[in-house]
Amino acid sequence: MPTVLITGCSSGIGRALADAFRDAGHEVWATARKPEAVAQLAAAGFTARQLDVNDSAELTRLTDELQASHGGLDILINNAGYGAMGPVLDGGVDGLREQFETNVFALVGVTRTLFPLLRRNRGLVINIGSVSGVLVTPFAGTYCASKAAVHALNTALRLELAPFGIRVMEVQPGAIASQFASNAQQQAEHLIAADSPWWPLREHIRARARASQDKPTPTAEFAQGVLAAAGKSPVPALVRLGNGSRALPLLAWLLPRRLLDSILRKRFGLLRPL
Repeated sequence: MPTVLITGCSSGIGRALADAFRDAGHEVWATARKPEAVAQLAAAGFTARQLDVNDSAELTRLTDELQASHGGLDILINNAGYGAMGPVLDGGVDGLREQFETNVFALVGVTRTLFPLLRRNRGLVINIGSVSGVLVTPFAGTYCASKAAVHALNTALRLELAPFGIRVMEVQPGAIASQFASNAQQQAEHLIAADSPWWPLREHIRARARASQDKPTPTAEFAQGVLAAAGKSPVPALVRLGNGSRALPLLAWLLPRRLLDSILRKRFGLLRPL
């Protein structure tokens, strides 16, 4: 039975991936940061473990347990992450650092720690990116930057891990029906303040936080797409799934930069002087 470890399984995409891979016959080690989410995963029949992807001690303990019980790992899915919304300068360096800690640094840390187990089984690493790393929008610059970094790192890892027989695949979701939008809205509300130069555009900031729920694709459908791609030989380097996952990158590639800028500025209220 193939073994898969998935980060960020408390809800949404992570939980749907856990369900899909378990139903396909994999032994799923489903991880989550909060104890109550771990309890729910355990009750659902997963091998559930607590893991804050930014906690190296928790990661080491989990890796040691996996090593002792299985000796190797077939699939790692780096799914844990969140979306920081709001003007880049309002979030500042601290906001950028927090976003990269979870979305970028942790991806490298988790993969590095589990590398020996993946190498033993000539496994597969699946990194969950986003079309936001391709089509950058206002009021999501920090999040977009983190996913652009995921895209670059995925490419490097795909090349560097190939000699060890480890395959690497990036998935770029479009709009997926998950908790991402509500979480992104909460993140945005932390930044939206009356003393911000962008205060007059607060409703546009909120609209960007809700954008991921524009005619979203069900999480179960998304997860089945990931499962199907993981079973292909050879594994595709890049998979785009969900509403807008193909159209938005195509727009970013086809439209002249000035035209695209004009469209985005109009969409998010940035045409008038503040």
